[in-house]
Amino acid sequence: MARGMLCSPGKVQDSHACEAPSPDPRHSFSPAVRSRFIAASRTGAGHDRALPGPRPDPLRPFAARSASSLLFASLSQMESRMRVLACDGIHADGLNMFRSAGWTVEVSGPIGSPQALAKALDGVDALLVRSATKVPAEALVGAGRLKVIGRAGAGVDTIDVEAATTRGIAVMNAPDGNTLAAAEHALSLLFALARRVAPADAGMKAGQWPKTGLVGFELEGKKLGIIGLGRIGSTVARKARGIGMEVAAYDPFLPVSAAGKGSVPLMTLEDLLAWADVITLHVPRTKETTNLLSEANLRRMKPGGYLINAARGGLVDEEALLRVLDDEHLAGAALDTFSTEPLPADSPLRVHPKLLLTPHLGASTGEAQQAVSTILARQIIDFIETGAVAGCVNLPPLSAEAAREIGPWIPLMGALGRLATRLAPAPTRLELAYRGRTESLDAKPLTRLLVASLLGAHSGRVTPVNALAEAAARGLDVTESVGGDGDGFDRLLRLRIGSNGQTREVEATLHRGPRVVRLDGVEVEFDPSAHVLLMRNEDRPGVIGTIGTQLGKAGTNIINFSLGATGDGQAVAAITVDREVPDSTLAELRRIPGIVSLEAI
Repeated sequence: MARGMLCSPGKVQDSHACEAPSPDPRHSFSPAVRSRFIAASRTGAGHDRALPGPRPDPLRPFAARSASSLLFASLSQMESRMRVLACDGIHADGLNMFRSAGWTVEVSGPIGSPQALAKALDGVDALLVRSATKVPAEALVGAGRLKVIGRAGAGVDTIDVEAATTRGIAVMNAPDGNTLAAAEHALSLLFALARRVAPADAGMKAGQWPKTGLVGFELEGKKLGIIGLGRIGSTVARKARGIGMEVAAYDPFLPVSAAGKGSVPLMTLEDLLAWADVITLHVPRTKETTNLLSEANLRRMKPGGYLINAARGGLVDEEALLRVLDDEHLAGAALDTFSTEPLPADSPLRVHPKLLLTPHLGASTGEAQQAVSTILARQIIDFIETGAVAGCVNLPPLSAEAAREIGPWIPLMGALGRLATRLAPAPTRLELAYRGRTESLDAKPLTRLLVASLLGAHSGRVTPVNALAEAAARGLDVTESVGGDGDGFDRLLRLRIGSNGQTREVEATLHRGPRVVRLDGVEVEFDPSAHVLLMRNEDRPGVIGTIGTQLGKAGTNIINFSLGATGDGQAVAAITVDREVPDSTLAELRRIPGIVSLEAI
């Protein structure tokens, strides 16, 4: 018997695939009247195999959607408008970008409790916050639709990134938008400390003329020690040099042996503290940097020195700072950020005469707020609509060009993940080999997609954000390779699934939509996103005809029927049908003589 594609021409209108069209495509498959086998053909090397013609594609309405769209949301959710909740006074320009993209925008002030935030997140796709609204793990428990949390600014220490990642939620920030504002605010605090601006202002408003006792110091020639040489720290360095200061830096993420970033010399933390007249902090708050300036380190600073923290609260031991100010080891300090915000009304920091305080104003310029809101909006919209990843702290970056390149693969990865769960319900190993013209392909996002689809079919919310972590936690070893011979296909994915000492293998391509072309080495062709029955049967006459008749009696139309010989007296078939087949019908089919196994996917 010839092997190849057996199809229902009432559904497939490709003259190269089927000859006589059915007079009534509503009629179910009848082998004697409505089908013929054709040989599967292969084009020359470098071209996709010729496959059957157009067929209903349930993903076609979402073809322009991204990896994030297909994996973060169910199709029913994608049909509704995306919803964004904007807290903490997000600039209107960014919100208008969401509206222009067709999103529903809900605006809220700061939300103080996790319970209130959890309630507000019901049905929300994206959350935008500044520093006022905290996002702990408890707030995310019921956020089943939430895909991304956007921080309009740099610091994400008010967001439980680990909890978000575990729940498959992307976390984005927009650090570039407020770089200039934050750097200028640190320098404004430096100038204010140097010229005693705050006590002078207070005295004047109290009716005094406090000219004596407010002698300041000049900044030119002084030594500025910068802790953290990222965007903001580097900008501070450039501007400080512009007023004639000597500049050096310590960066916990750069070795001292590294060349000075932007020609700024690097020191150890201990050496920098002892060298500088003024220390300014510009690092994120992490486990490693919390209380970085402990009492011991504060006392390593030059006697009579000054400290500025316009970065993140918690970098400085505030109680220790009060002690080193009281005993005059330091001459003064300026703080814009605090361990607890808002700063309690009874905090001793508020009344200390050597402290200059501002209420977390580092990014509070009109220009910065406009910039971070539009940058963040662009990142989130692109992430959802094109799959591009930028400014994401828990996903690797993916350019818009790379997102376009992986776009055709997206439906295939989701469908193959679901197929893999049926082929190997308890997998321990996944091997993904991207073959053909794939040398420039960034396969990592695709691998995440497939793993998310596979694991998500079993339990919990799994998305590309947490897919690999979930795989590791479940003992699933995932490997990928890119490049190599595509066996005559432009783009071919070979997926091997190890489970219980056995290996299943699927090969798929992208010709006219996602198509499996081999299953366990047998040439069968089907769309894994469709309703498909996978059957193994004895290779003898009558089996296929009986299957078609039984499906016809059940009111099920066969769209495509692909058959391949195993070489051991059996055959494998992929039967694409127009609807989900009931369990009762599947049971009847399995009782047909000659059927070895039959499974619906």
